[in-house]
Amino acid sequence: MTGNLKTTNDLIQVLNEPIYPVFQISSLVGIKRWTVKRYLQGYFYEYNVGSTSRIGHQPPVVNPDEKTYYASFLDLIDLLYVKEFLKRGFSLYFLRKALSEARERLGTPHFARSVFFTSGDQIVLKLPKDGNLIALMTHGQLTIQEITEKLSAKLDFENVTEFGFAQRWYPHGKRGHIVIDPRKSFGQPTLIGYGTSTSNIYDLYKGEDGKVESVSKWFNIPANKITTAVRFEHSLWG
Repeated sequence: MTGNLKTTNDLIQVLNEPIYPVFQISSLVGIKRWTVKRYLQGYFYEYNVGSTSRIGHQPPVVNPDEKTYYASFLDLIDLLYVKEFLKRGFSLYFLRKALSEARERLGTPHFARSVFFTSGDQIVLKLPKDGNLIALMTHGQLTIQEITEKLSAKLDFENVTEFGFAQRWYPHGKRGHIVIDPRKSFGQPTLIGYGTSTSNIYDLYKGEDGKVESVSKWFNIPANKITTAVRFEHSLWG
């Protein structure tokens, strides 16, 4: 029993380790850097209404307890969810409130879980204790219809804890060749089945003047996988 608890604690610690800097978050998630900074750190604002000046502060969207320049793996996936929710028409104000309510009910503010869904204009939370579906921001109204988040097709969720946190992200989907796993290569994108980071492959590719076969022999990885890694890195940094 103690061994399982230690394993669970170790997993949660790894998932919450702040390892991704703003510039990398921006490239991986596809959100502008200044927006990432606001989501991670919050921001102060000031504007005038007639002769009255108003000053205020917006808290971070993710990880609200800590103003940080780095994101954990769970924060990274949270930002993917936030991006998707915004596309569906939710406001940041709504998302902050929904996360706050989820935090009160479960003790964790993360969207990076297998039990969040969207349904119409609601964000739905499945309670682990009884499996009931709660529409957040509706005073606990139960809802039946579920729309599975499209991101779930790119994520693996752990089943060690009751929260079902995301633990792996496949940027190109699970049929692709790239995975981001915080327990491998310090959380950097790697080639599935090889554990070699795509950044290391890309660096050697540039050092070898773009000779894929040379890189393939060096890492003992098929040339087509090397090409996939190179294209992935090029898509991030250009």
